[in-house]
Amino acid sequence: MKKSPVTLDVFDRKILRLLQREGRASYVDMAKAANLSESACLRRVRALEDAGVIGRYAAVIDERAVGLPLSVFVTVTLSSQAEAALTAFEKAVAGVREVAECYLMTGGSDYLLRLVVADVDDLERVHSQELTRIPGVVRVSSSIAMRTVVKRVELPL
Repeated sequence: MKKSPVTLDVFDRKILRLLQREGRASYVDMAKAANLSESACLRRVRALEDAGVIGRYAAVIDERAVGLPLSVFVTVTLSSQAEAALTAFEKAVAGVREVAECYLMTGGSDYLLRLVVADVDDLERVHSQELTRIPGVVRVSSSIAMRTVVKRVELPL
């Protein structure tokens, strides 16, 4: 289901900017950054959570530091674009742990995936034992990222 955009005021944006930079910020810190009382800040954060603006809280982990230095972009083409085929692929690919991101695309391929893997041998394993075994997959094409130039976790609010 498509969500409608939420109208954010200046206070909401200040709170969200701080949370994007510092997910462990206290309500005291958020209230100070937004120039609000702590109770008003708490109410706003809960409203943002309830509205789905804040989907979850997570730590940003350095992929290299945990032994997953390779980002690989993979395009996948399916034999059919019927809703059942797309749903089956999406369910299957969600179970592949190395898939960090998956997007349904327009253009020449159906999906774009970003994998995080330890090395080329790990990529080959994921390719041959996971991705190409998903029913309906007819083509898989991979490109290895040589260097990350820009990677943001903050939205421009």
